[in-house]
Parts: sequence; structure tokens; C-alpha cells
Amino acid sequence: MTGLVLLVRRSLAQHKLSTAVTVVAAALACGLVMSVFAITNQTREAFTSADVGYDAVLGARGSDLQLVLNTVYHLETSPGQIPWSLYQTVRKDPRVSLAIPYGVGDNFQGFRLVGTSEEIFSRFEYRSGRKFAFALGGAFDGRKREAVLGSFAADRTRLEVGDTFSPYHGLDYDPNAKHPEVYVVSGILEPTNSPNDRVIWIPLEGIWRMKGHVLRGAGEEYVAQPRVPIPDKHKQISAVMIKLRSPIGGMQLSQSINRGNLATFAWPLDRTMLMLFDKLFWFVIILQMVAYLVVAVATGAILASIYNTMNERRREFAILRSLGARRGTVFSAIVLESATIAALGGALGFGVYATILGAASVVIRNKTGVVLDVTASDPVLWAAPLGMVLLGAIAGLLPARNAYSTDVASNL
Repeated sequence: MTGLVLLVRRSLAQHKLSTAVTVVAAALACGLVMSVFAITNQTREAFTSADVGYDAVLGARGSDLQLVLNTVYHLETSPGQIPWSLYQTVRKDPRVSLAIPYGVGDNFQGFRLVGTSEEIFSRFEYRSGRKFAFALGGAFDGRKREAVLGSFAADRTRLEVGDTFSPYHGLDYDPNAKHPEVYVVSGILEPTNSPNDRVIWIPLEGIWRMKGHVLRGAGEEYVAQPRVPIPDKHKQISAVMIKLRSPIGGMQLSQSINRGNLATFAWPLDRTMLMLFDKLFWFVIILQMVAYLVVAVATGAILASIYNTMNERRREFAILRSLGARRGTVFSAIVLESATIAALGGALGFGVYATILGAASVVIRNKTGVVLDVTASDPVLWAAPLGMVLLGAIAGLLPARNAYSTDVASNL
């Protein structure tokens, strides 16, 4: 075995350039496979996990998926408005343990403003047993123009506690759509590694009273006036985020609400997001096929690299045979050399994987707020390198066969 290792080491050193190029090809292939599967698995887990703090979303009649993306992940436009009376009814329902109203429609530098109640800071758990915690400051006062920023929104907007800002109309930043109202930052939340980090929370009253906003809860246009209470019949909200007491309650509410034409009850949330990933599954398949193709190219590169050195090494093999080396020893040396190149590529593949996943995590966090974990374990992290070594060994079989059949007399 020591002799085989020595032969392999000398051969790799003798062909440094071809070895280096082949190792890089194997590293890219291995790293790409690990990245594709890890990103797919982590993203799917992040978006289909039932542990998002809510069990269901009540919103305007329309698509469940659009409603969930808009309220839970803050990625879509609102399908419409529902009357305040519907929120009051659901809030009092014995099957509901928590109902938090949402009002959307404005932004600041592209980060969404979500009007809500103070309960989101006192009762809401963004994950089981974990409530929002303040890194600086505290919750807003529902009677004032105050705002609480998620950690990512605060970092990108560079707003601090006590700073002021004016919102912009719409969900997309338009410098010409600035509202005259001025808000004061009352608090900044600690990171949650969820879409909530991208949100700017303000009192629901602020959404209703924003200049240019019109309420149509009573079927007619109503514009809120300063220091004049807004009648409940005119109030509207974008959605109600619901925590249920039991799954049976969710089933009952889904059946009763979705039969009508007034609203949509999206439940359960994980099933809704699974529908999205099922629709995009073809894209994942294409990415995986591309990764496999790169692996095939890398395997071919290993084969070509070893095979192209056979002619110049025939004399070397003949000398080894004349000194007593068995055919099996020569055969094993070539296979081991090929597997070693693949193993080196697999080891370097972790660097490629970390680079790709790190870059992807930045993009995904910027767009969705979801954070990927570069250090997270995944079966592909051991399966891909082992598979690369196996393919490398297979690629060495043909050159090893040629070396095995080297005629001693004609090559000395």
C-alpha cells in the first residue's frame, strides 16, 4: 500500500498542471451538486415550515397563495381589503386564540410598512416559544406616529431609535409618491432570521389616516379626518393573521368562510406553500440535471487526464513490471490515482459550496428575509464527495486496463 501511495504521489507531482485543472473541474462539479441540493432543501424547509407563528390567514377573496405570500412572507401584493367587522367576528370566535390585523400599502426605501396592533409585540410568537425582542427602544404607541423596524430594515435604511422618516405610497419605492406624514422610530427588533426582519411596523390607525388613503368598508368612500374617530363601519384591513386553538377549528373555519364570496381563509399555511414548490418543481429538476451534467464533464476530464498520460508512462509501467510489480499493482495504482484526483476535488468542493451558498443566502435574504445556514447539515454534503470519488475511480478503469495490459518486452 505504501508503494501505491508513493506511485500516485509522484505521478500527480509529475503532471501538476493537468492534475490541478482536473481537480478544479471535480471541485466545481461537487460544489455545484452540493449547492443545488442544499439550497433547494433549505429554501423549501424555510417556506413550507408550519412554524411561522400563524396557523391561518384571513383575507380578501382570491388566491390562497397570493394571500400567504403577501402577509407571511411580504412578497406579493394584497388581493384586496376585508371589512373591520369580519376581524371583530373572527377575534371573538372561540376557535381562535389570537387574531392580529394587518394593513399594507406603503413602503420606505422598498421596505414594507405593515399597520398592525400592539399585540404583535406582546402576544405573537414568530416561532414556537419565541416572541419579538427589542434590540433598542420599545413598541410603538398605537395613538402616535411611531414605527418599529425589523433588524434588516433598520440596517439597510440606517434608521435609529428617535430618527424620523416619511413613508411612500405603494409597495414599490417611488421617490415621487412620498407621504407628508412623519413617523418616529420607537424601537428596533432583534434579528429573527425570518421575513419579519424586513418589515417596518406602524399602528393600524396610521395606515387608515395616511394621506391619499380611502376607506370603503361601508361601501362608500370615507377619508379619515384629523382628531376625528373613524367609525368601525368604514374601517378596512388587508388581512387577519390567525393562531388557532386546534386543527379542527381551522377545518371548520375554512369550510364556513371559503363557501362564501366575502373572504378567503388560507389554511394550513404549509400546504399552501407546498403548492408553490410543486409548481416550481420543474425548475429544480433542470438545476439538478445541469449539476449532474457538470459532474459527468468532470468525470470525463479525469478520464481524459489519466488516459492522455498513458503513452508516456508505458515505459514506466514496463520497468515496474520487470522489477517484480504485479499487473494488479499497476492497475490499482491508476485507479487510486484517479480516485485521489476526485477526492481532492471533493474536498475543494466544500469551498465552492460555501461560496455559492454564501452568495445565494445574501440574495435570498435581501429578497425574502429568509436566512440560509451555510453550516447546516445535509445528506448531500457527504453523498456528493463520496459519489465524486466513486466516479473518479470508475473513470480510472479504462486507463488502468491499458496499463494492466502493457507489454514489458516491447516497451523496454
